[in-house]
Amino acid sequence: MTRFGLLLFALLALVSSPAAAQTGPPLGAGEHNVVINGVRLWYRVAGQPQGTPVVFLHGGPGQGSEPFARFAGPGLERANRMIYLDQRGSGRSEKHWKKEYSLDLMVDDLEKLRRHWNAERIALIGHSFGTVLALEYAGKYPERVSHLILTGAVVDLPAAVDVHCDRLQKLDPKLYAEALANVREGSSHRCNTSVAGRQFIDGAMYPDPAIMKLVNDAGSADGMKNTGEIFTALAKQGFMEYRLKHADRLTMPVLVIGGSRDFQAVVEPLQAFVAKLPAARLMEYEGRGHYMFVEEPDRFARDVSAFLAK
Repeated sequence: MTRFGLLLFALLALVSSPAAAQTGPPLGAGEHNVVINGVRLWYRVAGQPQGTPVVFLHGGPGQGSEPFARFAGPGLERANRMIYLDQRGSGRSEKHWKKEYSLDLMVDDLEKLRRHWNAERIALIGHSFGTVLALEYAGKYPERVSHLILTGAVVDLPAAVDVHCDRLQKLDPKLYAEALANVREGSSHRCNTSVAGRQFIDGAMYPDPAIMKLVNDAGSADGMKNTGEIFTALAKQGFMEYRLKHADRLTMPVLVIGGSRDFQAVVEPLQAFVAKLPAARLMEYEGRGHYMFVEEPDRFARDVSAFLAK
């Protein structure tokens, strides 16, 4: 092999290796990139230099961690060692060239990251879709999770959709009849609320439209965009039928924070979920929606930090 060929080979090996992809110590403050399961994942470490890492798992799927880091991050970092992770295909992380996305794979991404961080245990904060990822990880590796915080939680999607159907029936009986007539074959959902359009979904998440603008502006910073390819992949795998099946394995302390006006991740299934667990608590933010950590970031940071300190 020529000298140029050897140099090129060495450069390619350097770029593709996990050790070369990361920047600095795995839990050093600042931005990091590391290759996990064939995808370059981005995360940022901030806050306290010691303590159990608190990993934020964003929603979407595909939204990225920036909205949470921007609003809830400063308050949480005063007392905690925070890790803001962009999941595969999201935010500043790489999209898989073959569009390989599944809950099992994303749980494995997180476990390999925990080992990369050399962390005996991690605390998890999940939001929306991120609560599913947090629940699945905590169910598979309960001994690796010190605390579990779920915000805008999804524990039983069919049950949540039933509540959405009730809401649509009250708001627009004619549109509700259309939703009843358009239930997809094989679905366990009572109605198909997608016929109500984007306005219904946005109204379910944001009691205050100004909050939607704050979230969207943060989520699209630096050209980041949720392309929807992760949801498309997961939907084909039956994600819309998701129900938590291993609540008995959630032996760690669990805090659930819900907005009373979050009609996207409704409170009713969460009440039943918390009742099943030996060490769980539900906090309901009156008048708040799906992004309660943007609506009340200081309160959210205080509540979560107090829970983590116990």
